[in-house]
Amino acid sequence: MKEQKPVLKAVLFDMDDTLIDWSSLKTDWTTLEASLLGGVYEYLCAEVHPIETLDAYRAEFHNRSMAAWAAARVTQQAPNIGRVLVESAIALGAPIAKLDMRRVLEEYDWKAVPGTTIFPEVPAVLSRLIAAGIKVGVVTNAYQPMMLREVEMRGLGILDFFPDCRISAADVGYLKPHPEIFHTALRHVNTKPHETVFVGDDPHADIVGAQRIGMKAVLRYIDRRPFESGDDDIQPDAIVKDLNELFPLLDDWYPDWETEHIQENA
Repeated sequence: MKEQKPVLKAVLFDMDDTLIDWSSLKTDWTTLEASLLGGVYEYLCAEVHPIETLDAYRAEFHNRSMAAWAAARVTQQAPNIGRVLVESAIALGAPIAKLDMRRVLEEYDWKAVPGTTIFPEVPAVLSRLIAAGIKVGVVTNAYQPMMLREVEMRGLGILDFFPDCRISAADVGYLKPHPEIFHTALRHVNTKPHETVFVGDDPHADIVGAQRIGMKAVLRYIDRRPFESGDDDIQPDAIVKDLNELFPLLDDWYPDWETEHIQENA
C-alpha cells in the first residue's frame, strides 16, 4: 500500500513570548495590577457594595490569586481572573446576586501592556500561512479570559489573523499541558493532531502538551526564559529563534504544504 503523504492543515501558536514580545515591559506587574484593580474597586463601591479600602481588596485578590495558581500547578485546572475578582468581592461583603463577572472583567479594563509588542516577523509569517490555506490559532495559558486578551490582540494588530481559534486556559478550565486545551483548539480548527503543528516558548506546557496528543511541536527559544527543572529532558521536534524559521521545517515535514490547499480549491 502506498504511504499517505503527510498534510499540514493548521499551525497553532502560544501567545506570550511566542507572538507577543514581553522583553521591553515598561512597568512592573504590581503597579499595573494596582491600576487595573482600582477600576474594579471603584465600580464595586459605586454600584455593588462599599468595600472599606482598595488595599483590602487588593490583598484579598492577591491571596486568592496565589492560592488559585498554587492549586493549578497540582491539578492543571486553570485559574480565571474573573472568578477571583468576584470571589474577592464576596469575601469582603459584596452580595453574590449583585455581581456580574463580565461587568467586573470590563471594569478591570485589560489592554495591551505598555512596552509589549508583537515580534516583528509575526504579521508576515501569519499572512504566508493563511495565504497557503493553513488555519492558524492561538492557545494561551492566560489567567484572563479571551474576551480580555482579544482587546490586547486588537490593540497589537493581530486579532484578525485568528478568526477561528482563540483559546484561553481561563475559558477552557485547563492549563497546558493538559490535553483538553489542545483538543479544544483542534476542534476549533477542525484538524487532527498529525495535521497540526504547535509553536510555543514553554518546553513543558507547549512542547510536552502538544507532543503528548500527537502534534509536532516547535520550541520558540527565548534566551531570557528561566530554566526549569526537567526542561533539558524535553525534546522538541525543532527549535527556532525567529518564526520565519518555521518554513524550512514545514517544507521538510509536509512537502507541498504551500500549494496543495490552493490546488484543492482551484
